[in-house]
Formats: sequence, structure tokens, C-alpha cells
Amino acid sequence: MTSAGGSDARDRDEEGRARNARPRDGLGRPLPYGAEGVPRQPEGIVRRPEETVAQAQELLDAGKPFHAHEVFEDAWKSGPQEERVLWRGLAQLAVGLTHAARGNAVGGARLLRRGAGALGQWETAQGEDRPYGIDLAGLTRWARELAARVESGGRPVDAPAEAPRLRS
Repeated sequence: MTSAGGSDARDRDEEGRARNARPRDGLGRPLPYGAEGVPRQPEGIVRRPEETVAQAQELLDAGKPFHAHEVFEDAWKSGPQEERVLWRGLAQLAVGLTHAARGNAVGGARLLRRGAGALGQWETAQGEDRPYGIDLAGLTRWARELAARVESGGRPVDAPAEAPRLRS
């Protein structure tokens, strides 16, 4: 969007890409400019899979599933093609928990189920149920159970209390 003076009014990064510079809370919701927010995850970080899982678990345990989703998204975008479904599924679980914690029952349940489906798809295609020690069966069960509870209760969930264990 360009203002009447010809300058772009949107926040931009150093490469000129549109970025929202507003601070965010622990669930990734934008706060007013000038408010103190939670530091954002740097984007585009290439991590070893074990580092991805460990960092995402720390963020989930701290009640920051939106930030964990960003860590998984980095792995999804930078990892090998054959692992993209795995990392995308994990990112969907984290953002599903984010929506459920924000009170968006429909979106939360939908993303939790979509993530569970992706993990099942990856497990079937790869024939592996514990990549990098990740408990795919346990995560799939957790996601489906939480989706059902979110839909039936309609109240926001407590993100740190509901955080899954990525490895059992």
C-alpha cells in the first residue's frame, strides 16, 4: 500500500520485504507500537533437527507455541524435501495450539487435525514413527484429543499446561 506521498507505509526489513514490526505477546498477537512485547524468533535460521526439536520444546513449555511454530517453519523451509511434511505437520500442531490458546476453537481444532494428518502421512510414507526421537503417535493422539476438547469447550486453553511432549 502506497501513501499519497508515494512512500510505502508498511514496515519493511533490510531487503525491502514487508514485515510487521509491531511487538507481539507470547501467543504472537500484535500489540500496539511502543508496547513491550515478547522477543520474536529470528527467521530463516538453519538448525540441526535435534536443535529444532529442543528449541521448539522449550518454547512450547514456556507457553509460546507461536514461536515454536516459527522454529518448525524454519526447518520446514530449509530442510530436505523428504522431511517437509514432518516439519510442516509439527508447525501446524504448534499454530493449532496457538489458535486454541487465543480462543479460536474452530481454527485451533482444524490446524491440530491438519498437523496430525501430516504426521500420519509422513509416518506412512517414510515407515518411521520416531524421527529424531519425536513421538509421532503420541503427538497425533495429543492433537486429536485437544482438538475434540477445544471444539466441545469453546474456551481458550492454557498453552503451557497443554504443551505436548515432542519426545516421550
